[in-house]
Amino acid sequence: MASRVLVEVAHPLVRHKVTLLRDAATTTRDFRQLSSEIAGMLAYEATRDLELETVEVETPLERTAGWHVSGKKVGVVPILRAGVGMLEGVLAMIPVARVGFLGMYRNEETLQPVVYYSKLPGELAEREILLLDPMLATGGSAVDAVRICKESGARSVRLLSIIVAPEGVAALHDAHPEVDIYCACVDRQLNDIGYILPGLGDAGDRLFGTR
Repeated sequence: MASRVLVEVAHPLVRHKVTLLRDAATTTRDFRQLSSEIAGMLAYEATRDLELETVEVETPLERTAGWHVSGKKVGVVPILRAGVGMLEGVLAMIPVARVGFLGMYRNEETLQPVVYYSKLPGELAEREILLLDPMLATGGSAVDAVRICKESGARSVRLLSIIVAPEGVAALHDAHPEVDIYCACVDRQLNDIGYILPGLGDAGDRLFGTR
């Protein structure tokens, strides 16, 4: 069975930015900026094993050897709506990535995900899919999102989340043990209505200034 990989990116700058995200006094504008910056750092870690090929390039002074990313292409799929807050940061790191979207929301009574939109990049089997969702809470949305990607042809999916709960990690790895998870922080637990503690509140509401 494939290993269950959970990578907590414990860089000092990531920890600093996560603390600012948690602060209830952080403005919508700053919350968006911080989410984007953290997402870029997660993408950096999640793509460490991309294959390289050697090339030659002409500098202003001479010709020299260099490297280009080869092998699998990258597809980025934010889960609407909160995942959109991570998209810009990831694309800043990987501007040539193709982008798709999955529209999902959580039924507040059953805590189960409801899918209302799906538009994925082409050639999924040839791509490393980076699934974006700032909060991995119960894991329901992530489990369904990975399933949809697989059913559409994806062979390799990685989840990038800013905050994860142990319950969500367990649920995702039980359903899809081969999916690597990259996060900025593993929080303590879920409360009785499925919110992460200590968490940072509702990421979507804080990103877009809604209630």
